[in-house]
Amino acid sequence: MAQAQPAQITTPEGRAPSGQRADGASPVPRISLRGIRKTFGSVEALRGVDLDIAPGECVGLIGDNAAGKSTLTKIISGTYVPDAGTIAIDGTRVKFSSPAEARALHIEMVFQDLSLCDHIDVMGNLFLGREETRWSFLNTRSMKLHARAMLDDLDIRIPRLNAKVAQLSGGQRQAIAIARAASFDPRVLIMDEPTSALAVAEVEAVLRLITRVKARGVSVILITHRLQDLFRVCDRIAVMYEGIKVAERQIADTNLEDLVKLIVGKGAAL
Repeated sequence: MAQAQPAQITTPEGRAPSGQRADGASPVPRISLRGIRKTFGSVEALRGVDLDIAPGECVGLIGDNAAGKSTLTKIISGTYVPDAGTIAIDGTRVKFSSPAEARALHIEMVFQDLSLCDHIDVMGNLFLGREETRWSFLNTRSMKLHARAMLDDLDIRIPRLNAKVAQLSGGQRQAIAIARAASFDPRVLIMDEPTSALAVAEVEAVLRLITRVKARGVSVILITHRLQDLFRVCDRIAVMYEGIKVAERQIADTNLEDLVKLIVGKGAAL
C-alpha cells in the first residue's frame, strides 16, 4: 500500500511557526477556516464557511439535518477535500487530502459510532493503529503502562484494561474513544454527538471529560442535538443553515429559544 503524502504546509508572511505572530501581537486562532465550499453533484453542501477557534476553546457546531455540519467537520478531519477555501492551523496554511494527513497535524475526530472494536480489549482500542513495538513485536508492557496513564490523566475510571469493549457501558465506550483521540497531543478535537444514547450519569461524565480536554489547551468542536449540553461546556456556538454559517453566539449571549430559531432559519443571523 502506498504511503500517504505528507500534508502540504505553507507559512503566511508574518507568522511564526508556533502560531504566534512574529511581531508579538495577539495569538492567531488554533484553526481558521475561510471561504470553505463543497459541492456534491448539484448540491451545494457548504457555501463559503468562515470559522475561527482559539486554543482551549469549545465551539458548538449546530444545525438541522443537511445543514452542513458533518461536511465541514469531515473537511477539517481530512475525509473530504474542499472545492474552495483555506484552512490554517496556528497561522500556518495547510492542505490535506486524507484523515492520516490531518492526524499528522494533530487533528483528531471522535465519530458518532466511536470506531471501536468490540472484541478487542481496552488497551488494544486505545492504541489501535498506533501500536508500540519493540524488535518488531508488540510492546504490551509499555502499552499497558501508557494506557493506564491515558485514562488516569483524564480521570477515566475503567478498572480492567483487558476487558473487552463489548462488555463496557455506553459512557465507558465513549470515554475510551475520547481518551484515544485526546492522548496523542491533538491541537483540534472534533466530537460528533458524544452524549447521544447515554444515561444521565454517563452524559455528566462525558461533559466533565470535555472540560478536562479543553483545560489542556485543545480546541474542541462539538456537534450535538442535545442543546442543553452546549451551555455546560461550550464558549461559543456556530449555527449552520443550508450550507452557510448563519450566526455565531457567545454562550453568555444566547439561550435555547434563540438557538432553536436559528436552527430552523427564523432567528436573527449575526
